[in-house]
Amino acid sequence: MPHSVSRVRTAAGGLAAVALGTSILLPATPTGAVTGVPAGNGATWQIHDAAPPGLDTGSIRAVSNAPAEGFGNIVVRVSVPDGGDEPRLNGEMMRGFGLTFDGVDTFEPTRAVPLGDVRITREVTVDAAGGYARFFDTFTNTGRRPVTVEVSFGGSLGYGAGQNQGLIRRTSSGDAVVDRQDAWTLAATPNPAQRPVGVVLGTPGATGTLDRTGNQQRDPFGTPMATTGHEANFQGYVSTFTVRPRETRSLARFVTAGTTGAGAQAAAAEQLAALAARPDLSGLTTLERCTLLNWDRTALGVTRCPSAPVLATPPAGPQAPAYTTSPYDVVNKSIDELLRDLEAGATTSQEITRAYLDRIAVYDGGPLGYHAFIHVAEDAMQQARAADRARARGATGELLGIPIAIKDLYDTKDMPTTGGTLALEGWQPETDAYQVERLREAGAVIIGKANLSEFANSGGYSESGWGQVWNALYPSKTSFGSSGGSAVAVAADLAAGALGSQTGVSLYAPSTGNSLTTFRGTDGMASLRGIMPLTWAQDYGGPIARTVTDLAHLLNATTGTDPLDPLTAEADAHRPADWTAHLDAGALQGMRIGYLPSSFVSSYADDGTGAAVMAHFADLEAAGATMVELTPPPGGGPSPAGSRSEEGWARYIELHDDFPYPDGDALLASPLVLPYNQRALRDTPRMTPEQVDAWLAYRANYKRVIAGWMDAAGVDAVVYPGFLSDMYNNDASGNQLTADRATGVLTSNVGLPTVVVPVGTNPHGYSISMQLVGRAWDDGAILGMGYALEQRARGRQLPDDAPPLEYRPNARPHAVPEISPLVPGRSSAPAAARLFGPSTAGATARENDG
Repeated sequence: MPHSVSRVRTAAGGLAAVALGTSILLPATPTGAVTGVPAGNGATWQIHDAAPPGLDTGSIRAVSNAPAEGFGNIVVRVSVPDGGDEPRLNGEMMRGFGLTFDGVDTFEPTRAVPLGDVRITREVTVDAAGGYARFFDTFTNTGRRPVTVEVSFGGSLGYGAGQNQGLIRRTSSGDAVVDRQDAWTLAATPNPAQRPVGVVLGTPGATGTLDRTGNQQRDPFGTPMATTGHEANFQGYVSTFTVRPRETRSLARFVTAGTTGAGAQAAAAEQLAALAARPDLSGLTTLERCTLLNWDRTALGVTRCPSAPVLATPPAGPQAPAYTTSPYDVVNKSIDELLRDLEAGATTSQEITRAYLDRIAVYDGGPLGYHAFIHVAEDAMQQARAADRARARGATGELLGIPIAIKDLYDTKDMPTTGGTLALEGWQPETDAYQVERLREAGAVIIGKANLSEFANSGGYSESGWGQVWNALYPSKTSFGSSGGSAVAVAADLAAGALGSQTGVSLYAPSTGNSLTTFRGTDGMASLRGIMPLTWAQDYGGPIARTVTDLAHLLNATTGTDPLDPLTAEADAHRPADWTAHLDAGALQGMRIGYLPSSFVSSYADDGTGAAVMAHFADLEAAGATMVELTPPPGGGPSPAGSRSEEGWARYIELHDDFPYPDGDALLASPLVLPYNQRALRDTPRMTPEQVDAWLAYRANYKRVIAGWMDAAGVDAVVYPGFLSDMYNNDASGNQLTADRATGVLTSNVGLPTVVVPVGTNPHGYSISMQLVGRAWDDGAILGMGYALEQRARGRQLPDDAPPLEYRPNARPHAVPEISPLVPGRSSAPAAARLFGPSTAGATARENDG
């Protein structure tokens, strides 16, 4: 949220306990949630609790046939006394409540979330008969001074400005303008097939009911709710109050999802008026009711209360003390800078590795952690020690002693490889993926396995059985996927570089979202052996780094012909002998760079992002390039038949005698797979040799088609934006509310070399990037153009929510973090041996564009 951006440097009545109000199992392509409660009007409420993928915000992931996506979250900001320390993630979306579903209707907190001296809890109760949810949020001051608390409740109720736009249609005042006199609001889209969504705020004029409105996707405390355009979908209701020492104050708000069709809004307004007149406080104790600020307690019959009510709160989640035992600060250090310091004797690999391990321990785990890692190498320090000994013996190398994170779909012989799925929990290959093997040969320290979208399925989020990754730059936002853990590990200074992968967007989206560089080479430039598949021969494993120079160091180690991967047969003939030789600030001089104006226009967002990227054409021109407007490219023709997924799994499983599933179908049908990725067991044949040949020929021909298009236009590369909109919160379910990525970039569908470079920010302060795409096997030249653009734009944005740690030389070093899967009470035996364990409830499917 832009509160993050600003910190980026450059009635009485019972809730029905009905039998249907339980967590449900749904089929493989479900419409329910990870944890869902079906309502009597046919809607299923999907609530983000601590069950996998464990977002744990207590917000609504979605309600079936309603525009609510990522709604009901709370953004909280607490006052800081003069000279006091700003709490980490102050002004961000709260999460980590340990919300546990009781199997009927209530999600109960097992943890308090600390924000300075304030401990925050959240309880969510879904009334299945009434078709509404109650959100009960408490704020307890554990300190010695009064604290002013601002809380914005809201989220997204649509997108764009057409049929999917969720506008305020009615309020309790009789108009469509929200103000302090309103007890409730009602939003709806023009589509009668979608349910109207209402919010009951409280008693008008009560302290905590409504101070002002805000934009829940941007800074809700400084940006008012819009009434027109795309941003009018992002509704926030801000309460401001003071909590005295050893006092608890609370807010109880309601969200309704009505029926569909004619008369739905009128019926919803009647329900909202009834709830506002007689709010359902069943299940709340007298003391809890005494803490309420947004309701007239006297009118509710709550009259005998202590002057300073205080509630017992559950313990806060675990959090490592914020210190390091390494004297060397790795914050914002590139691989190149680390190498220079190692070669100069200014530091050691052990100091560097210890610094990263301490930062992982402090910033990656716990309720407010990034969740970038699934596994951290137990022997990371031993690897670093070996590198230091090798250097002392005279060894050199551009990755010697450098800690690198590996996306957890690359095989590692010393750590489990899960693909982000609990169905493979504990499974460990006997060999490394080819690229990991090459990194080890180069002396790199493999520091851990990075979190990802399960099976690399999603480009919008990185969610797995071990948690969902949060953005490093904008801590309420999605990290994007599927390589979100890899990107966040680099951006948050938890590793020096990382390997990710891309089938659709999964290198460029997380890199753009975290203001990093990445490179996707020509098909076959880097081996896929030992990398779990999504779409065989379209998948690509590649690096994510801070700078283009760092990309070159990683590419020197990881690219080239793998004798056991026939897709790489041509790589050595085209691979630069030294990728760093292409790092020329003049590489854009005389180049003609094509662009498609339509690729810079969003179909639904109106925040100026595309224009902001186009403004950086000036950087290309200043570096010597000429911009050439293009007509749209021709297509590649119909895609050949055959299951590229099953072919990929067949080839991968052939590498592993001990793989616990016979084929990809069996794996994807496991009840341990996240419900929205699960599918019914089937028997999909792998591709025939003829289908394999047709698929490879299709991709080869498509490359020739695009080369001909570029030749006809006389261009050396084509530029595309990274995103076409702001970045959005991490708690929605669909594509549009991550960012608009529909640029038409040719990279993955064709298999072309592409470098991604950050070039600055959009009008709202979110990182933007450019993608430079070349002809097949123009990899070195494209990397060089990216370097030249980087030197001119200097557009990388830096996070400040994970600052340098205090150096304590005599402290006990942090233990290597052990990261547990998000299934409380599970056996520690490998999940792969428990093929028919209990499943969680279903959920709306993510888009398959990892």
